Amino acid sequence: MSVTLVAAGLAAALAGTNLVSLALSARRLKPYERLPAHASEPWVSVVIPVRGVETFSDETIARAFALDYPFYELIFCLQDEGDPIGPRIRRAIAAHPNVSARLLVGDDAFCENPKLNNCVKGWDAARHPWIVLADSNVLMPPDYLQQLFAGWREDTGLVCSTPIGSRPQNFWAEVECAFLNTLQARWQYTGESLGMGYAQGKSMLWYAPLLEGEGGIRALSAEIAEDAAATKLVRRAGRHVHLADTPFEQPLGPRSFRQIWSRQIRWARLRRVTFPALYAPEVFIGGLMPAVFAAIAAGSAGHNPAGIGAAVLALNYLPEVMLAASKGWHVSWTQPIAMLIRDFLQPASWLRGWLPGEILWHGHSMNIRPKSSEDLETAPIA
Repeated sequence: MSVTLVAAGLAAALAGTNLVSLALSARRLKPYERLPAHASEPWVSVVIPVRGVETFSDETIARAFALDYPFYELIFCLQDEGDPIGPRIRRAIAAHPNVSARLLVGDDAFCENPKLNNCVKGWDAARHPWIVLADSNVLMPPDYLQQLFAGWREDTGLVCSTPIGSRPQNFWAEVECAFLNTLQARWQYTGESLGMGYAQGKSMLWYAPLLEGEGGIRALSAEIAEDAAATKLVRRAGRHVHLADTPFEQPLGPRSFRQIWSRQIRWARLRRVTFPALYAPEVFIGGLMPAVFAAIAAGSAGHNPAGIGAAVLALNYLPEVMLAASKGWHVSWTQPIAMLIRDFLQPASWLRGWLPGEILWHGHSMNIRPKSSEDLETAPIA
């Protein structure tokens, strides 16, 4: 078989897969519609691990106190008393006496995952059977809890939401939007559309008795990433991970290349050690690889490789921009350039994900590796 046919076939297959995923995710994602609160809603504990001050910390904290929900408590979890976010949390609690809220401080290190170590005291202190684990940089809408409950079905074990990047304040934040929104969120909703829901740790709605029956929150230390452990735990229980119909914003502010690269390496290595079979083909996602194969096919056939490659890139990126615009996500004139940079970084981070070495996660230096049988035997569970 000629180089032209092989390269053209690969380009068509990859571009086609990309378009199908965009169509599936567009169909699965629903336009935002505010959901009302009712007196019959169940009581909820919202556990929020916090660390450090970010660009939009005051706003995201304030949003947690402004939920349009009748019965909920906020439990902020902090590891270090000297963390500068602590006084801001305490001021917010004092300013909202009508909301049940607490700040728990302490380092409960029982596993390698620093976020899980920070969450466990909040989980143990929760007063209600429905518990949301929410990252502190989620910009919660007033109906945040209603949106999560709307995703709960009879076969559900966990409802999650991916982060949607918003408010980028420089070009590298635009690149992070390109990673978060029309790549990662899109593929996560594609997976759920195909019956393969995967957990995302940004927002997690749990029914505590269900998780306690499977070992409790400490069972999430069975994997280095709590969302990977959650996915596998829910599936073992014969249930499914479902996603909120409308994902929640994560305002970004400014970003540096180093921050983007560090996050992508961390996420790549976490995916590689927890779902290696799914990680292996990741190098082919995005618009770059089909454009490269199309250019090879064009050059082999005596046509203009640059022109054909550019046309294939446009075929991939235009529907991405349309998806973002149709869902009300961030769109700007720099997005196609940001998508191209993203797709150059994607295979590089994919390759780096296979290599050993330490990373920095929540201020902790870690060597991410698959859990050994000895790790699993000694991992503490409830």
